[in-house]
Amino acid sequence: MRELTDEIVAGHRPPRAKPAPVGVSVPGRHVAEVARHPDGRLAVITWSSPEIDPGLLNPALHVIENGRITDLGRTPADAGSPVWWGDEVCYLALTPPHLQGGNAVFDQRHRNLTEGMRACPIDLVQDDGNAPVVVVATGLDTEFQRLDGTFLGRVRGSHLPPRYDDLDGIAWGTQERLHYRARDGLELDGLLVLPVGATERDGPSRLVTIVHGGPYDRWTDDLQLHWVPSGQWFAHQGIATFLPNPRGGQGHGHAFAAAVAKKVGQEEWHDVEAGIDLLVARGIADPDRLGIAGWSHGGFMAAWATTRTDRFKAALVGAGISDWPRLINTGEWGAFEAALGDSAEHSPLTYASRISTPMLIVHGADDTNVPVEQAELLHRAVEHSELVVYPGEGHSLRRREHRLDLLNRTRRLFAKL
Repeated sequence: MRELTDEIVAGHRPPRAKPAPVGVSVPGRHVAEVARHPDGRLAVITWSSPEIDPGLLNPALHVIENGRITDLGRTPADAGSPVWWGDEVCYLALTPPHLQGGNAVFDQRHRNLTEGMRACPIDLVQDDGNAPVVVVATGLDTEFQRLDGTFLGRVRGSHLPPRYDDLDGIAWGTQERLHYRARDGLELDGLLVLPVGATERDGPSRLVTIVHGGPYDRWTDDLQLHWVPSGQWFAHQGIATFLPNPRGGQGHGHAFAAAVAKKVGQEEWHDVEAGIDLLVARGIADPDRLGIAGWSHGGFMAAWATTRTDRFKAALVGAGISDWPRLINTGEWGAFEAALGDSAEHSPLTYASRISTPMLIVHGADDTNVPVEQAELLHRAVEHSELVVYPGEGHSLRRREHRLDLLNRTRRLFAKL
């Protein structure tokens, strides 16, 4: 089971920086991550500052041997996961020139070793004596390869939960992998989760579309049961769920990820809409009983969707963006936000007068990723909206009582479908 971690919910990758080994230091730099060679040498990634911005944007690579530091130069932004491959160092970082282009694997001369890959490397694991293992997001699945090209295996998601006594005997909605094309012919994928006990032949169903965060993230073919309203949770409400992987996400290579740079919400929205239209055409979704939901970037997309169409009867906007220029100035990921959308043209707030969809807006009071101001602005602009701010919470909800409150409020919201 792939749990919905803070990384997935929050949308943005949290900094990979880990506590450095005691005694590891590089003068004038913040030590972010260290990998040890079997002979004792250290590969060290540093930031210019402990803060995400500018630190994460200005990383560098070093080797420390017998106390002597060799500077191997600046790396692309968001560098991490250093590993040794023989006497060489490799690492993950964002693919230049965009901050929204997905990860690539680089060597110590900062050459892209995965250029042209149609999938996305998401982690590197050192294997002393062998080529490092690279974990690769590929469509709805995950692969394991060595950097020398050796294929190790593919993991398809499991629709069944781990063995827990509390889950024994619980029925789950049928989950289906979807493959379809965008209006410009781009190949897309996603998931469909049907209500518990239902089949496609049971006729049109209420449908909620859940857009993932990031946008550099993805839905994988795993059990969709998380603390935010999710596919299997909706299945137990008698509601079908569509989980699309539109362009801008992970699993289809650099060009796919970079397609939303400076164009957030544009073709990305049409990718989502194409999947909804497909499910309506197949008789799975009732066109008059549609809802949309999302968290972080998914929350932005839920709000954005209601400015593009009035087909949704309810929307959940969780920790979402309503004003990109203000977010760039006040959020801790300003440079990353600017790589996506840097004008009012991309902001739901600009088109709030178009919104007729009843909306539940939820946010953590202490969110530094997407400040709560974003929710307050949207709520003031949309008359038929409800705003819930959870005290003491950041970009993800941690307290059980708040998670339960969110689920119960969402249940009431989408009962209107």
